[in-house]
Amino acid sequence: MGHRMQTFGNFIDKFPPEQDSLELTFTPTSVPLKKRWRNNRLSAYFIADYFTTFLPLDDSQIEEQKRIHESKSAVSYVANELLENAMKYNYEEAHSQIKFGVHFLQNSSLIAVVFASNSVTVNNQKKLENFIHKLQNNDPENLYIEHLEKNALEEDQCSGLGILTIINDYNGEIGWKFEKMSSQNHDSFFLVTTMVQIEV
Repeated sequence: MGHRMQTFGNFIDKFPPEQDSLELTFTPTSVPLKKRWRNNRLSAYFIADYFTTFLPLDDSQIEEQKRIHESKSAVSYVANELLENAMKYNYEEAHSQIKFGVHFLQNSSLIAVVFASNSVTVNNQKKLENFIHKLQNNDPENLYIEHLEKNALEEDQCSGLGILTIINDYNGEIGWKFEKMSSQNHDSFFLVTTMVQIEV
């Protein structure tokens, strides 16, 4: 199996080995769809809850308690959004696992890096790449309003509203990595990793 790689936006490919992280792996075909959606929210809450244990904050202090709560809420929203998208657009014919998790970076500020990896068809990769280019060349707030209006008029299956909410409401920095995969057993497909960095 061979592959070619391409990145967009703010994507971190290698993390410092001394930094904390947590990763979950799903085999999407092993669980019925309805149960899978319930599991997504539980997984997002678990990731967010676990992440707060990395924070060098004292939960006995009121101000820091508030910050922990806000951090947990932000990580939970981002994690749920990324995991739902990974499940929704996953190309099951590829028989590849979905990976999902969080890294904790502590530099001058505290950063949560949430990511999800899944396989997509060539057609869905093109749609996502078009959305990325549109995002890079337009104001996110204007795009958000435009997408809201469009959704009110028609059912848009690939709206990008969740990603725009992450950017506008949580000041998220987003990056993507595409790896084109090919094998003798099935058509080419892409492994896509979506990554969101939010300051907590």
